[in-house]
Amino acid sequence: MANILFEKLGGKYERQGDYLIPCLTVLAEEEQPIGTWGQRHLDYLKQYRKVTYTNLLTNGKLNTYLADIDRQAQERFERLIEGMKQAQGITERLKEENALEWVQHLNNIRACARQIVNEEIVFA
Repeated sequence: MANILFEKLGGKYERQGDYLIPCLTVLAEEEQPIGTWGQRHLDYLKQYRKVTYTNLLTNGKLNTYLADIDRQAQERFERLIEGMKQAQGITERLKEENALEWVQHLNNIRACARQIVNEEIVFA
């Protein structure tokens, strides 16, 4: 068999019947917790960016990449919520005076922030 790149990089073959099958392994990577944002991005990669997903998986960088996306998305989400609360004047005083109105405003802000983070980070 000719000297090919796989053999030059230290690749080994296993004989199965009359065939030589390359022994492939996926590189081990450090396990990091992945939150909701990272899981959403993982689903997006699997469905719409299959080549990127496969490259990250085979290079052993998928978990690190998803943990980073999750961290970025969570930080952006929290900054957006605080900015929108200040811009709309949602304060603790409103919470004391009219809790239902405060919850209504906060739920609206969270939904808007979630949509922005999805568009800018998770599904980009």
